[in-house]
Formats: sequence, structure tokens, C-alpha cells
Amino acid sequence: MHKLLIAMMALTAAGVATLASSAPAVAYDYPWCAQGRGVGIPGDCSYRTFGQCQASASGRNLSCNINPRVAFAQRGRPPYPADYAPYPAYPRYPAYPRYPAYPRYRE
Repeated sequence: MHKLLIAMMALTAAGVATLASSAPAVAYDYPWCAQGRGVGIPGDCSYRTFGQCQASASGRNLSCNINPRVAFAQRGRPPYPADYAPYPAYPRYPAYPRYPAYPRYRE
């Protein structure tokens, strides 16, 4: 009984240590994609170099192109400075003005 308890505690400790130390996967967009029939657009984007992409595409009737997510990715800086507003704030106009009643002509 004592050995079973020690074995269960060791297994639990190993499981907790494994779960606590694991980090989530990091998404990375590689710069080259193999594109063509069967892989679609943007295709198989798992190549760091053009040569790797060509070697994989060889014999599969695929071509290598730049990854569109990398080519058109937003860069680190914002498009406007922090204190700049692209459009001025709209002034608050009153509702339709109330015109005075027309004077009645006396005959």
C-alpha cells in the first residue's frame, strides 16, 4: 500500500510538472509558400528559404511564391501618431431651427 501511494504521488507530480512547464505553440508565418492544385491559395507556407520551397515543389507541379500574410503584414508602427485624429470631431449642430411663425397679413 505504501509503495502504491508513493508511485501515485510521483506520477501526479510528474504530470503537474509537465503541464506547468509546457508553453503554448507560437504561430509563425514563413515567407515562402508552395502553391498550386491540391494545396490552394496561399498554399503550403512552411518554408524559410526559396530553395526549400523549390525542393518541395519539384515534381508536384507546384510553384513557389511569397506568403501573402508576410508580404502584406502590418508593420510595428501605427499609421498615425497617437495625438492625431484623421477626421475632426463633428460639431454638434442643433436640431432643425424653429422659425418664427409667419406674420399674418391684415387686410
